[in-house]
Amino acid sequence: MYEARRSAKPKIKPPRKHDPEVSPEDTWKRLSTNIREIHNHNAFTLSFEENYRYAYNMVLYKSGSMLYNGVCQLVAENVDRLAEQDIIPAFPSGGNNDPMQQGQEAELLLKALRRVWDDHTGNMSKLQDILKYMDRVYTKSNDVPMIWDAGLDLFLKHIIRPPIQDHIISAILTLIQIERDGYVINRSAVKGCVDVLVQLAVDREGKTVYKRDVEPAVLTASEVFYTAEAERLATTCDAPEYLLRVEARFDSEKSRTDHYLHSQTGVPLRMILEKYILTQNLSTVINNPNSGLDSMIDLDKVEDLKRLYRLFILKAKPPTWIPPGTKGKGKGKARIQGGATQTLTLALRWVQDVLDLKDKFDRLWRAALYSNREVEGSLNEAFEDFVNLNEKAPEFISLFIDENLKKGLKGVENGYWRSASILDKTITVFRYITEKDAFERYYKNHLAKRLLFGRSISDDAERDMLGKLKIECGSQFTQKLEGMINDMKISTETMQTYRSYLENTSPPELELSVTVMTSTFWPMSHNASTCVLPELLTQACKLFEQFYLSRHSGRRLTWQPSFGNADVRHDLNVSTFALIILLLFETLPDDEFLTYEELKSATLIPEPELQRHLQSLACAKYKILKKHPPGREIDPSDSFSFNKDFTSTMQRIKIGTVSAKVENTEERKETRDRIDEERQYQMEACIVRIMKDRKHMAHNDLINEVTRQLSTRFQPNPQDIKKRIETLIDREYLERCEDRKSYNYLVPNGNSRAPVAKAQWFAMHMLARGVDFDVPSYYDRDESCVHPDVETYWHMTTRQLACLLD
Repeated sequence: MYEARRSAKPKIKPPRKHDPEVSPEDTWKRLSTNIREIHNHNAFTLSFEENYRYAYNMVLYKSGSMLYNGVCQLVAENVDRLAEQDIIPAFPSGGNNDPMQQGQEAELLLKALRRVWDDHTGNMSKLQDILKYMDRVYTKSNDVPMIWDAGLDLFLKHIIRPPIQDHIISAILTLIQIERDGYVINRSAVKGCVDVLVQLAVDREGKTVYKRDVEPAVLTASEVFYTAEAERLATTCDAPEYLLRVEARFDSEKSRTDHYLHSQTGVPLRMILEKYILTQNLSTVINNPNSGLDSMIDLDKVEDLKRLYRLFILKAKPPTWIPPGTKGKGKGKARIQGGATQTLTLALRWVQDVLDLKDKFDRLWRAALYSNREVEGSLNEAFEDFVNLNEKAPEFISLFIDENLKKGLKGVENGYWRSASILDKTITVFRYITEKDAFERYYKNHLAKRLLFGRSISDDAERDMLGKLKIECGSQFTQKLEGMINDMKISTETMQTYRSYLENTSPPELELSVTVMTSTFWPMSHNASTCVLPELLTQACKLFEQFYLSRHSGRRLTWQPSFGNADVRHDLNVSTFALIILLLFETLPDDEFLTYEELKSATLIPEPELQRHLQSLACAKYKILKKHPPGREIDPSDSFSFNKDFTSTMQRIKIGTVSAKVENTEERKETRDRIDEERQYQMEACIVRIMKDRKHMAHNDLINEVTRQLSTRFQPNPQDIKKRIETLIDREYLERCEDRKSYNYLVPNGNSRAPVAKAQWFAMHMLARGVDFDVPSYYDRDESCVHPDVETYWHMTTRQLACLLD
């Protein structure tokens, strides 16, 4: 049996021949009946092959037009039936003001539309399968839409029409409004309707019903709603509540777009929100006196600031809205009240306030502003503006650093590491000051006092601070400062050698410790002091001078007693000037006194220094001298006697000089004049350096280049640069070209100049070559005579001019 089946050959039936008597009318009648059954959801009783054959035969026998038009007519009739049966009865009544009832009616209408759409597309899918041969042959040759596209066109024509169209749009808007009012709606109903309208194109460019009808209506309704909403929120909410509500609106509209509106609507809808509830009230929210940006910063409302940033980053770049509030806060912090009576405490408090404010904004910048780099730049600009509003900022910052680098901070353990942390922050504020040359002058004075009076925490701390300044401003900025520290090191080694030298000779009656300072490094007068030293001190000084000059030929020592101090009997430490004053009372009987004028003529100490030291000895905490009459101030009519009754429980007493840490008006004017004078030399040197390299340059280009190169030290005024150019032209360093708008560089002829001009010319070229050269220290300020050092340097340059300047 098995073998028989294997050997049996399959029978191939001949192809069925087409009935030559096919009637298009009869075929269409049978096919149309079956199509109506499909519309009535009875497709399961029909034969797909039979219906396909009907359509195939009609196209094959040139009855495609009858078939195509007939199917379209049947589809149109079915769509009309569905509209009358399902959609029109679901129209809202319109007489109910209850939002929930309105939402339910709108939801029923949109669901009805979706049911009709699903019914229609399901039927069209079946018809598309039956009429595939017609789509492949007839529709292409006759330039008509395929049956699926024709079905969409019929749905659009017979369903999306007045009044159905108006009711559908109204239902969508109603549900959106109800949801905006805080009620819950059936989002799937709206999404189902929107999906239908997105698939219905109204032109060949692909514009959909949703884009043509729904989106404009939604945007118009949104404008009306958010115009009123902005007014309501602005009048009823404070700034944080306003931001909270606005953010909630943005989130709800985004959710609405993501869930049931088309994504194309998201951008214009967000622009409406930005325009009506964000942009219009921008300044009102930020400048709210009780709850605006200032209040948020003061109260550290990080979450509110985050929200403010997230919202307004949509509207504009951060620098357009962050700085106004920041600068306003900074101006309040930058001003110091009290005029010329400033004390060290207020100066330190100002710097600490700036540091605290910077820490606060840095913390807010990281936590609330997401470390935005543009915001960081705006904050830095704001800090730079308000820090430089205080003309004393360079001095205050130098005082702050000085205070933290001093030895023996009260109540502080491990002071070095504490100071290092604070100074790291101080460098940040240092970056903001534009007059860095003024800071350098103050810092040099404070560093000199720390080093000479032994008040520094350590050399490591000082060098660490100089390293920070070098990173910020370059090696030339710290060259002299490093030279001061190096002088202290060399002086220590020199004193060790000197003490070894004294072991082989007769030592003086008092022990002398000398710090040898390079004149161009240290901030002091280069003139010898007029003070009359006691004989013992004079002998000790001459012995050291003899020792030092025997080892260093060609040098000159100028004694500066104003920077010295002395130990008296190992229990009293005073300044050198105070020692000179006290020694006058050594041989004076206890009941006698010296007048102010007698002290002045006997010591020849400059009067301001004499008053300060007398005040320290007679008016401060430790009264070594008695002042007659008693008082806190020193007058020329006063007299002084030794206080034989003075006692103290302290084992060692250090009498400091009474001195105001912050400069007074006269001192500030003198400092400013010196800074302005040095700036003139720096501008001239910079001009010469640039012109020596360029040879020819236009006026504006030269001004810009000088400004750029000097900006690391100070911001030069273009008018001052112009004056320096004129001065250099008069001194034949430059010449003005015929066009009167550019300059040429001239090679100066040093041999034809007066001695002072020689010194200036040499110093100018030293600066032009980038050599740090202290011009004022090499010739007198009135230019009436030449400092002796000038001739030494001038003779050196005469011999080595070619290799030095070329």
